[in-house]
Amino acid sequence: MPLQDSIYTSHQASQRKKLLGLLGDLPTQYIPKPPQLVKKEKRNGYTLEHLEFDFNGLEKVHGILLVPDNLKGKAPCMLYCHAHFGTYEIGKEELLNGRTVMPAYAEVYAKKGIMTLAIDSWCFGERNRLKNGAFGEADTFKEMLWKGQTLFGMMLWDEMKALDYLLARPEADTSRVGVFGLSMGATKAWWLAALDTRITTCLDLCCLTDFDELMKIGNLSGHGIYYYVPSLLRHFSTSTINELIVPRPHLSLNGQQDLLTPPAGVEKVRDYLLPLYKQHGREEDCLIELFDCPHEELPEMRKLVVGWLDKYLVKG
Repeated sequence: MPLQDSIYTSHQASQRKKLLGLLGDLPTQYIPKPPQLVKKEKRNGYTLEHLEFDFNGLEKVHGILLVPDNLKGKAPCMLYCHAHFGTYEIGKEELLNGRTVMPAYAEVYAKKGIMTLAIDSWCFGERNRLKNGAFGEADTFKEMLWKGQTLFGMMLWDEMKALDYLLARPEADTSRVGVFGLSMGATKAWWLAALDTRITTCLDLCCLTDFDELMKIGNLSGHGIYYYVPSLLRHFSTSTINELIVPRPHLSLNGQQDLLTPPAGVEKVRDYLLPLYKQHGREEDCLIELFDCPHEELPEMRKLVVGWLDKYLVKG
């Protein structure tokens, strides 16, 4: 039987409000200032805009916007969330340069005509506060906690404000909006898709981490300090956060050998979500897969991502 959409939608809205409320004091009263264009440069198949944003009233946020060449009509949009890896000097540039575990996506998006925005997260890239980036992250987390904020909440806030900007661009097709990330970026991706219904499809790699299974294998230290939100487990599991994405299309690809994402937890989340998509008549719109690899993107994973982009963003 199909779910009663109005009741389910109302439940999701209530849960979103509760989830957002766990993220600490967010600068909801702050009115972001117009961004500054730092420079433009021509790349292979796209123009890259370097931007400086004021999203939170606390510090500048640096971003890059990829605008594909020869757009015909409104462009599908992608919010790209970079990874952690303890490489605090790397932020938004991951979109352009990739990682040792994942080739870059910039030219993939450009060829498909997907306008893409990536920003430096708190403590990364041009927002790396200290020479020792780990100290900078820890200090930021502790200071925010004292002030009633959470680091992860402030990270997500900036991403949501970045999405505001992206969707306000005249080139943007607001009916085709993706969020993508690997590792920390993946965690951000499914949280953002859960919280923000403007996102029409979620693609996350190597971090669909079930919290209980992570504790079972004793690997809480595997994730950065940013990851931990006070009282989260009193109200939500990984499954119930991801339930807030249903029935929007969701692709999640993970590694069997990845201790940051215990495979038993991936299976638990998959087994929770698939029946919900089926009840909506949208079973094909949820694909959660495990591959024989550690914390990395395999070529066969890239192939699935590209196919997903074609189906849910490029063709709409």
